[in-house]
Amino acid sequence: MSAELISLFTATFVTFFVLIDSLGVAPMFATLTARGDAAYRRQMAVKSIFVAAVIIFAFAFGGAWLMDAMHISIDAFRAAGGVLLFLIALDMVFEKRTERREHRTEEHLGQHVTDPEPDDVSVFPLGIPMIAGPGSIATAMFYMSDTDNWMEKGVILSAIGLNLLLTLIIFLMAGPLVRFLGASVAGALTRILGVVLAALSIQLLIDGIKGAFNLG
Repeated sequence: MSAELISLFTATFVTFFVLIDSLGVAPMFATLTARGDAAYRRQMAVKSIFVAAVIIFAFAFGGAWLMDAMHISIDAFRAAGGVLLFLIALDMVFEKRTERREHRTEEHLGQHVTDPEPDDVSVFPLGIPMIAGPGSIATAMFYMSDTDNWMEKGVILSAIGLNLLLTLIIFLMAGPLVRFLGASVAGALTRILGVVLAALSIQLLIDGIKGAFNLG
């Protein structure tokens, strides 16, 4: 694999690792599936990853067609993606994203508190929007639309797929992992990743503006 492909794989993997935030979602997964047995937790983990993968890959492959149909240039999409990712980064740094996830989890549990059996949480809120959120969907569209090289597209899809596999492993180990890390360590990691995402988003915004106005 060439240096360019390795660089592309690394950039894509890091971006989606930050966006999906597996370590941040793990406590929510543990809470949402706490009422079920081990088989139920495994089922929810596998099914939620499958749902997220279908959504992300569908937008990854259909993004270019959608942008052409709406007459949106790649530079405009790059700039818009930079703004969106920056807002997500701010939420991560100031822990607003975690608060919303916790609220969504509590709200979902409250609606089903009297159910005798644990309900299916794989599609909502796990698959959407905790794993396949607006940021990961838009970024998948951007990365795939930014190249016509199928080797590069394969590298991008591999990086996304590896992130989803990693998320599945973390979900399957969610209970012990949450106890080991604790809330403070998980919160610190989320903030650090938020700073990394903020830097990436600013670079995307700058590149988008340069391309749109032919400044580079």
